[in-house]
Amino acid sequence: MSVLQDRVATRFNARSTAGAALVSSLFLLGACAQAAAPAATESAAASTTYEPTVGQAGKDVVWVPTPQVLVDTMLDLAKVTPQDYLMDLGSGDGRTVITAAKRGLTARGIEYNPDMVALAKSNAEKEGVSDKATFEQADLFETDFSKANVITMFLLPSINEKLAPKLVQLEPGTRIVSNSFRMGSWQPDQEVMVTDNCTSWCNALLWIVPAQVEGNWQIDGQPLVLEQDYQMLTGTLGGQAISEGKLLGNAITFKVGDVTYEGTVESGAIKGKTTGGKSAEWHAVKG
Repeated sequence: MSVLQDRVATRFNARSTAGAALVSSLFLLGACAQAAAPAATESAAASTTYEPTVGQAGKDVVWVPTPQVLVDTMLDLAKVTPQDYLMDLGSGDGRTVITAAKRGLTARGIEYNPDMVALAKSNAEKEGVSDKATFEQADLFETDFSKANVITMFLLPSINEKLAPKLVQLEPGTRIVSNSFRMGSWQPDQEVMVTDNCTSWCNALLWIVPAQVEGNWQIDGQPLVLEQDYQMLTGTLGGQAISEGKLLGNAITFKVGDVTYEGTVESGAIKGKTTGGKSAEWHAVKG
């Protein structure tokens, strides 16, 4: 396990006041719904058409649907294209997967409740996208996400934190979008609040999985030492401190004095150009 992965595995205990309030709201909603309605499997058995109840209990979270305007915003924030493969974690009635399929993506929903899986499949068929929108009854913590380059989710902060060590090891550049909830000390790269036609659960957060670059490098005989905290970088080049260090997928940038280094991480090397002062190409290798 790398130093970064070891740090990732031990850093997921942060809680924000806003996050705690949202969690409380979900649990209150779930408690009220459970008191007013029968269990999900009982409801499905009593009716030929399964109708989920907002706030009904699930394995890890209660079910609250994401507003359609936020579904669209989450997909826009991830800049999805028909070439992407999307996985929606806790896919519920399938609306995010179906919306992605309508945009031309191949999309797969992961849902623990078999009744919700059946409902989502039926909804996809009605929308004419069952060839691109598929659903699997599975446990999030036992699912392989490695084929996805876009992941969407509406889970609790504690679940996000448990998934984060697995998510940060995905292919650099993978986009992760969450409805409302954060991932502990892994700060989002972008956050958007929906203000039109949205009254609750209107916040979308984007993370872009960073390349792992922590360690010792060499640039033209000078030692480059990088320390990594998710996408944030600190360290030294030739004994001088670097500043404003950051990764966005495979794209790296940092400053040494007035010189800005921009580059791309690929195949165990970093190649790029400097700006400020004399512009030049630079090449870093591990070791």
